[in-house]
Amino acid sequence: MKKYKIPIKYGIAISAGLIAYFLVLSLFDAHKNPFFSLFNGVIMAFGMYEAIKNYRLEKGSKFKYQKGFMTGLLTGFNATIIFTLFFGIYSTELNPGFLNELLNMWRTDYDTGVGIILFVVAIMGIATSFVLTLAFMQLFKDSWNTKEAKKHTY
Repeated sequence: MKKYKIPIKYGIAISAGLIAYFLVLSLFDAHKNPFFSLFNGVIMAFGMYEAIKNYRLEKGSKFKYQKGFMTGLLTGFNATIIFTLFFGIYSTELNPGFLNELLNMWRTDYDTGVGIILFVVAIMGIATSFVLTLAFMQLFKDSWNTKEAKKHTY
């Protein structure tokens, strides 16, 4: 359980930020506009960066690329699962008319339901987690431009 402490803690924090942002948007009736979901990436990026940074500080010289990568992925996956669950509860129980308003132009042409919407939300979160983890690990990995590393090259 100790090795999952950082991904769980930061995953919960990211999902809390995403949920709070969504609820603030809903106060202004702006949560139906997909443009505002771009800021979700900023929230995810900040939280995942902090999670990987915290993990690297905790491990110090024992930091391994693979473990940092898994920390980033698990953090993003935890946040995605929690937010997807919230989105499902919100769109079916708290505001049942939300999906009809969100998908009013698709209702006549396609048969979209809550399942496909939750699938898309989850896939977007997983894809964002994967891309951000790949990007951030370039910042946190050890450089190969050192005297020690040059000894092992031709």
